[in-house]
Amino acid sequence: MDGLVMTAQLILGLSILVGVHEWGHMAAAKFFGMRVEKFSIGFPPKIWGFQYGETEYSIGAIPLGGFVKISGMIDESLDTKNMKAEPDPWEFRAKPAWQRLIVMMGGIIVNVITGILIFIGIFFSQGESFVPKEELNKNGILAYELGQEIGFQTGDKVLEVNGKDFEKFIDLVSPEAIMSDNGSYLVQRGSEKITVNIPITFLDRYADKDSKGRFIDYMEPFEVGQIMPGTGAAKGGLEEGDKFISINGQDVTFFHQFKEVVGDHKNGEISAIIDRNGIEKSLTIQVDEEGVLGFSRVPLINYAHRDYNFVEAVAKGTDEAFNKVWVNILGFGKIFRGEVSVQKSLSGPIKIAQIYGGTWSWYRFWNITGLLSMILAFMNFLPIPALDGGHVVFLTYEIVSGRKPSDKFLENAQKVGMVLLLGIMGFAIFNDIFQSIF
Repeated sequence: MDGLVMTAQLILGLSILVGVHEWGHMAAAKFFGMRVEKFSIGFPPKIWGFQYGETEYSIGAIPLGGFVKISGMIDESLDTKNMKAEPDPWEFRAKPAWQRLIVMMGGIIVNVITGILIFIGIFFSQGESFVPKEELNKNGILAYELGQEIGFQTGDKVLEVNGKDFEKFIDLVSPEAIMSDNGSYLVQRGSEKITVNIPITFLDRYADKDSKGRFIDYMEPFEVGQIMPGTGAAKGGLEEGDKFISINGQDVTFFHQFKEVVGDHKNGEISAIIDRNGIEKSLTIQVDEEGVLGFSRVPLINYAHRDYNFVEAVAKGTDEAFNKVWVNILGFGKIFRGEVSVQKSLSGPIKIAQIYGGTWSWYRFWNITGLLSMILAFMNFLPIPALDGGHVVFLTYEIVSGRKPSDKFLENAQKVGMVLLLGIMGFAIFNDIFQSIF
């Protein structure tokens, strides 16, 4: 079931993004009087379609992209049979270079607008909930393996990140924080102030699938929520609102402590001391084979929440959208400098589906779709033949120099670009499969 939900979210998200991207090209082309022969979401074979006016609209069976076929344009179809004849006035090649440039930028522009609108909508409708610095530093951070490797200890209170104050916990683990050159954290450990430096090799280790989510976290005190009938929690006498003090003599005030101790007693019993309305009680509880007692937990964290009016949401959403692009630029820099491997950084459809997750959450769906919209715009702007950015380079050259590249050159450039893109796509899919297996 998880796999079906992941796949459904991936297909829906990509269909939305590809649809608006190709619509951007088509809308600009039609505005300038160009004939659009085909508009497709997904690649052939065609599974459904209809003709409306001059354009055939269709859905392809391979939902990993899409295309718009504009008359008189050398594109991925490599249809050049009519290119030697004089151009008709409705053809792409008959239009001024500046109009052709706008057509090629249309998809990128619409993806940027879509990403911005998604984030504006999220902040306006949902606001923002977060763990503030003051709440985080009541108990300090939880240092996992990777955090301990660079010098963190559980209980450290973080004062600054990269020489600056911060507002919320997410600032400590954001891409901007961990991808900064010469990054560091200033922490309070007992009576000492200590600097924890982020090594150059950190990002490559952080991107490793075994390290995902194993850096630092906030300490989470908790209480017992809903009790599942028939479970060890129900049979052992746990009640909603109980707070664990210790298990088998070990302190379990925080959830990570509780999880670790209970996980060591699968298919066994634990002796627990709990706080019930200020009175300590002793319980013996059965643990099942998965290391679960059978209750939902209620975090005892004072989350902060901030609502945004429309004007504030516009500013915040726009900043968030372009911040995603900046993070991608930083990531490319890390890859080119060899600080993180391509294998760990490149995500194909399988990884993207896993990012969406096996539980359907519209909030998460739109967050990820907004992120992908900005990434799609950025990737398409790269100066690679067969991508929009490649066409933009050639058209910019034509506008500046006054000389149009030959049709033969454009055809060969398109072929090279297609081979390169297919190679990248094949590598991404293979890399997804390899990392999922191993």
